[in-house]
Amino acid sequence: MSEADAAPAGRKAPLILAAGVAVLALIALGLWLAWRPAPDQLQGIVDARELRVASKVTARLAQIHVEEGQQVTAGQLLATLDSPEVAAKEAQVNAVVDAAEAQASKAEAGARATEIAAAEAQWKRAAAAADLARVTFERVNRLAEEGVVPGQKRDEARTNMIAASEAARAARAQYDTALEGARREDKRAAEAQANQARGVAAEVAIAAAETKVFAPASGEVGRRLAQPGELVGAGFPIMYVTEAATPWVTLIVREDQLGGMAMGREYSGTIPALKGAQARFRVTFMVPAGDYATWRATRQSSGFDIKGFEVRLAPVKPVKGLRPGMSVLFDWPQ
Repeated sequence: MSEADAAPAGRKAPLILAAGVAVLALIALGLWLAWRPAPDQLQGIVDARELRVASKVTARLAQIHVEEGQQVTAGQLLATLDSPEVAAKEAQVNAVVDAAEAQASKAEAGARATEIAAAEAQWKRAAAAADLARVTFERVNRLAEEGVVPGQKRDEARTNMIAASEAARAARAQYDTALEGARREDKRAAEAQANQARGVAAEVAIAAAETKVFAPASGEVGRRLAQPGELVGAGFPIMYVTEAATPWVTLIVREDQLGGMAMGREYSGTIPALKGAQARFRVTFMVPAGDYATWRATRQSSGFDIKGFEVRLAPVKPVKGLRPGMSVLFDWPQ
């Protein structure tokens, strides 16, 4: 071989060696990618708090003020109920309160001026009669001592004097009672009855307020379970309100996948319904104990049973379009 032919062959050898090394590297990379442990993919479901909107009284649904799917704010009027029974009870208890308060005011105010004047007149008349009976007895007593009148007349005069004196004392007691008014115990009893009536009125007022149903929180109106004109029982849900603005993702994680998981740790998730959008989620809840309803056996004859743990992850930032029921996929490291 000539020197001219040997030179090209010497230059081709390194190129062939480099190509061989590259092929071996590609083969090694392919084998590593093929045999490396692939991360588990967990599928979670977006969830949100769902509130049942109900009333504490049994009544007929008169009107619904919102539509399904409408956004509402906390305290917004959702529905109005009609309860003639509550209205009748309210009128009845108001009358009871008026009567009880009148009795309490009467006991506190005491006797009227005319009643006090009449009692005073009765006492003065009885006192005058007692004075007359005393003078009469003294006169008859002297005559009896002189033997002018029999002793029986003196006894009758003494009896009349005693009776008139007692009548005067009784009239004075009536007059003093009118001046003092009702006893302290009577006043307390009358005020207690008035307070009891006010308590019943407050209870009826609360029942009347329950005929208007307000949104317990801000959210989105879900399904309506009753229609206007229907009779709804106490505690029966009229509609649902979902707090769609604060969703979370619920995962069931096997116990052999919990390694490294902790409250506050963040993971990246893919949302297929949003064209594969990526979002970051933070662990906000981990169930304290595994659920027996989510276990599976690792082997039929030996090994241990793997249980599932509920984990909730909340979006680190609000995700536009994320709604309850959507799926979120997580590549979970082994």
